[in-house]
Amino acid sequence: MTTFLSDTEHPDEPKAPPKSARRRAREFVVQGLYQWRVGGADEASIEAFAPEMEGFAKADREFFVGTLRGVIGQSEKLIEHISAHIDRPFRELSPIEACVMMLGSFEMLNHPETPYRVIINEAIELTKSFGGTDGHKYVNGVLDKVAAVIRPDEVAAKKKAR
Repeated sequence: MTTFLSDTEHPDEPKAPPKSARRRAREFVVQGLYQWRVGGADEASIEAFAPEMEGFAKADREFFVGTLRGVIGQSEKLIEHISAHIDRPFRELSPIEACVMMLGSFEMLNHPETPYRVIINEAIELTKSFGGTDGHKYVNGVLDKVAAVIRPDEVAAKKKAR
């Protein structure tokens, strides 16, 4: 029996661990935010379309809906947090980087149970998956600065522990 490898599989590399339901939800949130920012789709149409996408059944639907609605609803406040730490107007950012940073900032503000380093690492992975070659470095730098403002005690404790 012949086994074929996908384009991304390599026989000598360990297999990536399966994605968590929350990570999958974040991927769909980024795609939904992209549809909202770039395509002008509204929240209802994004929520209606997402379940039809491949892999959505394995995503945390409640987290997806709450996060998508939250980011869109708090978009002005999120953009303010991000804009204080970027080198150009927010509208000039890559759409993917902008969406990922909005998602990360939203989570920092609204999900205190998730450590800020986890949020930033998730944002880096999302940017690597959907964004440009080095976009993840920019996202990392900006979200580090956002975290220092939104979660100063947590950031200070992490730096002290190093």
